[in-house]
Amino acid sequence: MRFVRALLAALTAVTLTAGTAAATEDGSRGVLIQRTEYGIPHITASGFTDLGHGYGYAFAQDNLCTLADTVLTVTGERSRYLGPDADAGDQLSGPLSNLDSDVFHRSVNDTGQPRRAMAQPAPLGPTRQVRQMISGYVAGVNEYLARTGVANLPDPTCRAKPWVRPITTDDLDLLLYYLNQFGGLDRFQRQIANSAPAAPGTVPHSAVNPDLGSNGIAVGREGSQGGYGVLLANPHFPWLGANRFYQVQLTIPGVLNVSGASLYGLPFVAIGHTEHLAWTHTVSTAQRFTLYELHLVPGDPTSYLVDGKAERMAARTVRVPLPGGGTAARTVHDSRYGPVLGGNWTADTAYAVRGASVDNGRSSNEWLAMAQSDSVAQLRAAQDRYQGIPFVNTMASDSTGTAYYADASVVPHVTDAQAARCVNSPYGKQVYPALTVLDGSTSDCQWGSDPDAVTSGIFGPRANPSLQRADYVTNSNDSFWLTNPAAPITGLPKIYGLSGTQRSPRTRLGLDTIARRLNGTDGLGAPGFSGPTTWQALMGNRNLSGELARDSVVSLCRGQSTLTASNGEQVDVREACTALANWDLRGNLDSRGAVLWRQFWLPATRATDLWTVPFDPAHPATTPNTLNTASPAMRTALADAVQRMRALHVPLDAPLSAAQYTAAAGDDKAVPGCGNGEGCYDITSGLGGAQLLGADGRFPAISFGSSFVMSVELRQSGPVARTLLTYSQSANPDSPHHGDQTDLFGRGLWVQEKFSQAQIVADPHLSTTILRTRG
Repeated sequence: MRFVRALLAALTAVTLTAGTAAATEDGSRGVLIQRTEYGIPHITASGFTDLGHGYGYAFAQDNLCTLADTVLTVTGERSRYLGPDADAGDQLSGPLSNLDSDVFHRSVNDTGQPRRAMAQPAPLGPTRQVRQMISGYVAGVNEYLARTGVANLPDPTCRAKPWVRPITTDDLDLLLYYLNQFGGLDRFQRQIANSAPAAPGTVPHSAVNPDLGSNGIAVGREGSQGGYGVLLANPHFPWLGANRFYQVQLTIPGVLNVSGASLYGLPFVAIGHTEHLAWTHTVSTAQRFTLYELHLVPGDPTSYLVDGKAERMAARTVRVPLPGGGTAARTVHDSRYGPVLGGNWTADTAYAVRGASVDNGRSSNEWLAMAQSDSVAQLRAAQDRYQGIPFVNTMASDSTGTAYYADASVVPHVTDAQAARCVNSPYGKQVYPALTVLDGSTSDCQWGSDPDAVTSGIFGPRANPSLQRADYVTNSNDSFWLTNPAAPITGLPKIYGLSGTQRSPRTRLGLDTIARRLNGTDGLGAPGFSGPTTWQALMGNRNLSGELARDSVVSLCRGQSTLTASNGEQVDVREACTALANWDLRGNLDSRGAVLWRQFWLPATRATDLWTVPFDPAHPATTPNTLNTASPAMRTALADAVQRMRALHVPLDAPLSAAQYTAAAGDDKAVPGCGNGEGCYDITSGLGGAQLLGADGRFPAISFGSSFVMSVELRQSGPVARTLLTYSQSANPDSPHHGDQTDLFGRGLWVQEKFSQAQIVADPHLSTTILRTRG
């Protein structure tokens, strides 16, 4: 009790300051967890170990089951507890069995590469502060588990399950290591797990959900109403499983004060803001790996030639525990470049993958250093020092009104000149530059390096695409080219992405929305961005395809009352004409006509003659345009849409709320938005991208899209932020915070962030937990 009294006394003395941790007479320390409305934790401690402890404890209260499930994945134990044939639940890499997942993770773990990467001395490996955060986080998770007991966990998903156990720092190291492999080795899990000649499968081109990605806008002093920086973070990530975001504020008085979100199990804020700086990320177009085409020795499919000499692949047996005590054994193969892939492994040719982040143990250093930054200059210095961000662009703004963009991620050092020499096979030429397949038969095709790179084989900071502006920078998962159309970025190696190519509808909508806001022509008041107008402009659910083509479709169906469906039936489309004419061109829950438009538009986009005005690189934000109403495929798509909706007894003017829902937040909840194919900004989609109506008259359940949304005004007096976690804080279906923010999302509302201690203690929903530690 002396500990509690001492800490409460300290709290009373500093109610309106940042200091909230205190030492006790026996040397133990305290961690304060304050939860405000919607269960958002604000954690304060006097050091990094204690801060990690508080974060781990709070996160475990909300999401222990998901973390335990993720530990099963990274340690390769899913088959043992959940069965080898069940789906591994990997929302990013597509359908994957538990056995394939286990073989992949164990095959990489057995090489010792994750351990070596995380054991490197800083800056290549974790700094002392990062290590302290990791060890504290592990201790916090385990304290919650010990206090609660497996049999008494509040989440029925893993209550009393044998696969729930205390975690270790090794577990968390593996989790962080595999986060770095997204877009690299992660894309080849099935092929690595089936690494054998003539194994089934193919070398993938781009097995990625087209709606996966993010939007980000950093506004500078010339683009904001107040002359300070404004930022919008709008990442699009899975709503289920391990890749959800969790919202938190982390504070060490005088050392660190950051608010934002991190992916599950990451004990650092990845997207967020400090007192005078805010940043966000979007998945970049840069490649995270290259393939190497191996020229096999005749008669020996497990040996390959390099500079005319034969090298034998390393064959390793991977054993996976199964239910009942048995094991499954598979042989995997390695080359000098990396794992050899099953699929397309013939008597003459095989493919190996080299990932750019296989030695990356430094990404956490960068996120923690960014969280301790208070200006764009400090953030840039952190990125230049660690060079560890694995797969994303960065946009940042600060209170001086400096806006900044960079693809400062880890990218293989392959210049266009080297690609011209080394991409020399028919398959390589077919898929380049979307995929880089280098000649593995010559050492001349090894990756190069830069003198300012922290490690060999990657581009250094001076090579990265970057732009600093006083008006704005933005990205919506297209390349760096139109970060700001007034200053196009060109001349980069193709492995970073392409310039002068057609932009996605989402990019075009974002650029148009920004232009209207800067000009004040969007109906939201005076020109320039503020916190509220940023949210209203970018989260208003505009549908670009509807804006470009709806009127043409209405003219078509008013001029021709029937159209021919793909089954040859004549379909009366006059009612559809009325429904579309009355549509508000938005993806709001009450938008009538939005269901019909999607059912028509997604098939219509398969038409090769959809637009009469093609893409023009001189006008990339406005082309292609002008619907080709004479297109037979487009006309058939409209007839099919009307026919399908009538067969399902779905009214042609049904509101979006009648067909679009998510099951990720408790009972089915209606949610707004639409997919990238329709040209929406606030993305929501089902597994594998936006899809059409099912037999129940609804679209597939939403499981991807806008996740942690944040708009921040970076005033000199301090940040003012609005946030929303679309699927809410907890994956526990019995938690009061399982769907509470999802209800806000459906109503177009947000959470007013509590950042200062005064704001936190004034919250009527405040609850407080004090942990005793020995940090």
